[in-house]
Amino acid sequence: MAKRNKPTDSEQVTAHINKLSPEIAPVVEHIRQMVLSIDTEISERIKWNNPSFYYKGEMKPFDPKEYKREIAVFNLFKKRIMLVFPSGAKINNASGLLEGDYKDGRRLIIFKNLIDVKSKEKSLRNIVKDWLKLVDKE
Repeated sequence: MAKRNKPTDSEQVTAHINKLSPEIAPVVEHIRQMVLSIDTEISERIKWNNPSFYYKGEMKPFDPKEYKREIAVFNLFKKRIMLVFPSGAKINNASGLLEGDYKDGRRLIIFKNLIDVKSKEKSLRNIVKDWLKLVDKE
């Protein structure tokens, strides 16, 4: 019996996006390509039932409950497009793009459509770059 290969993380993300409604799939795909293009140490996977981005490089040891490797995860509940940054409170939010004041430190960005994403793209890139500067590299 041939062993079935599990799809790669990126293949799983692609499959997930392909199942999304036609209104939000292109928006999610645009954000995906943009975030992945920022740094080669950014990777993707399905986490918490949605596409997410994480830092794949070497890091100093940490408690997994701190989610230090997690950059952002999509929340696509009820066709809303939110990008949640689990440690967003630590990021420089000079643009004011990060919303929320959650006690656990998460912040989020809500996107309406592709036009909205493109208008926020520069600020989103800067937020991800600022997040990368906080990585506790080994």
